[in-house]
Amino acid sequence: MKYWPSLALSIFVFFCLWLPSSVGQAKAPAPGKLLPRFEIPPPQRPIDAQYLGVQDKESFWITDIDAQLVIIEIFSMYCPFCQREAPRINELYEKIESDPQLKGKIKIIGVGAGNSPFEVNFFRKKFNVPFPMFPDNDFAIHKTLGEVRTPYFIVVSNLPDHCPTVIYSKLGSIKNMDEFLKHISKKLSSEAQE
Repeated sequence: MKYWPSLALSIFVFFCLWLPSSVGQAKAPAPGKLLPRFEIPPPQRPIDAQYLGVQDKESFWITDIDAQLVIIEIFSMYCPFCQREAPRINELYEKIESDPQLKGKIKIIGVGAGNSPFEVNFFRKKFNVPFPMFPDNDFAIHKTLGEVRTPYFIVVSNLPDHCPTVIYSKLGSIKNMDEFLKHISKKLSSEAQE
């Protein structure tokens, strides 16, 4: 019986994240729209701050990230679909980092909806996640992004002197990583020419 509170909390968090996004006031960011503004807490690991180019910042915003495209994964430690997707997103990160055309231009971050720093670190260690992950204890970022279900992926164009614009917004697994990378890379090259 001593496990009941943690089991009840897990079930509560799971169902909160799987409620339809129409329940919230905000809507999920749509392609072609500006990304709603939210503050991201400082990275806990120096390697993450270096990867993002946000050293010595108390908190930061997407435009502070040193990349032309930013992939945001909204996840929860308690989401079984996020757990299943974790190795594939690690693979996506490795594909980007090993491609000289993409490395440094595309960065990935994870936002743990309702997750504490402990829960985010647990998820990171369990699934050996190489990219930065951030807690969203109070669901502030999650609410700003329309209280989407998890896992949810948003790709943001982050060109200098432009407002961050959503180019991809979708719930669930990325079915084909190569097609996904080709799709967003095409957006990257076309937007860079504008």
